[in-house]
Amino acid sequence: MRHQLIHATVVVNDPCMALERGVLSTSEQIYSMRPFVFTVYLGRQIALLTIMIILVIGLSLTCTTAYAGEQPVLLVANSDVTTRRLNRDTARAIIAMRQRTWPDGQAVRVFVLDNNHPVHARFAKEQLSVYPHQLQLAWDRMVFSGTGQAPDRVNNQLEMRERVANTPGALGYLEREYLDDSIQVISMD
Repeated sequence: MRHQLIHATVVVNDPCMALERGVLSTSEQIYSMRPFVFTVYLGRQIALLTIMIILVIGLSLTCTTAYAGEQPVLLVANSDVTTRRLNRDTARAIIAMRQRTWPDGQAVRVFVLDNNHPVHARFAKEQLSVYPHQLQLAWDRMVFSGTGQAPDRVNNQLEMRERVANTPGALGYLEREYLDDSIQVISMD
């Protein structure tokens, strides 16, 4: 069906409705749709800007190292361990049970809190840059394939301190308030 050109000023609130009723011709359609297309384009810009703002805020919240009132989680070892410093990759490999010895060759025994414990989650994210479920997957893979074993689990930080202090070559993690002279802090690069 061919539309006739109308030589008049037409105020179109809804260009799509006007097209359906045959009020606009093809040339008028293009002219009339421009403001509508611009509005959609502007809407997309605003939507993208909103998404970017949400992402920036979300990332800034996840990158904070400690929330108000929370102490940093530190890597700790038995007092007989001669290694005083580990880089993040080595610490991650030891906690993930991929490396079974300290850099000096001494056997390492790893102790961890339960996956649902908030200190375990903070340690994994802040110090190792992994999520707790990623560690669990690595441990499960080793256990089920028969190539290794999972670390020893403890119930709380007091038990962690006691087990690390009494086990030669032990490695674990604690909040600062649980530290004492029976264990040593391992610095991380």
